[in-house]
Amino acid sequence: TFTVEEAVETIGFGRFHIMLFLIMGSTGVAEAMEIMLIAVVSPLIRCEWQLQDWQVALVTTMVFFGYMVFSIVLGLLADRYGRWKILLLSFLWAAYFSLLTSFAPSYVWFVFLRAMVGGGVSGHAQGRKEKKQIIVMCSCSNPFLSLGKVFWLAGSLLIIGLASVVNPTIGWRWLIRIASIPGILLILVFKFIPESARYNVSTGNTGAALATLQRIARINGVPMPEGQLREPAKERRGRFKDLIHSKYLRTTLQIWIIW
Repeated sequence: TFTVEEAVETIGFGRFHIMLFLIMGSTGVAEAMEIMLIAVVSPLIRCEWQLQDWQVALVTTMVFFGYMVFSIVLGLLADRYGRWKILLLSFLWAAYFSLLTSFAPSYVWFVFLRAMVGGGVSGHAQGRKEKKQIIVMCSCSNPFLSLGKVFWLAGSLLIIGLASVVNPTIGWRWLIRIASIPGILLILVFKFIPESARYNVSTGNTGAALATLQRIARINGVPMPEGQLREPAKERRGRFKDLIHSKYLRTTLQIWIIW
């Protein structure tokens, strides 16, 4: 018999992981564009709606407030219903509310809709963290994993470059619409992203987990380990109170403070 970890180690790093790295890295482009968008739009909405300083600052605050709240909700849902479903939902959610923002008739609507965008963007991390674990296990090359940060930088530079061209010509509403395009395009490639084998095993669905591992091995051109996939299902998944359990409380608080 073999476990998911042993299968991943045997399969090794190959074409599948490069494809996965590019797709999941591209989520960083879409995420950066949506988050950094406020920086290049704020001066324009300040003039259009005659906003005070605190009102402009509130827009950014509400984006990250939505990110914070929905990170918790979507994280719990991802543990219960799967990473793939929540990742797809988050992209649909973020793209939908981002497009709606471009039609916002007032400041209040703009703030609300951007908070919803922040909530959708927070779901991107639910898929990326699982894929990062796979890449780390399959590669001893930490610089390769660190290269993923380039995608966020690319997204930030892209939105600034677009703003310099779009804002003075056709306006900030069109900038928001254009900025939502990368997220929409990524939805089209979701069929290439498999559900997490770890998640399937944790729910007792070893058949689906095995199918995912076989697909990865086939794309990489390597054989699967011999034997049968055997791993016990987890009885408890996605409980928030585990984070504040005495065993993990110190680590939880440290991570929260660092972030």
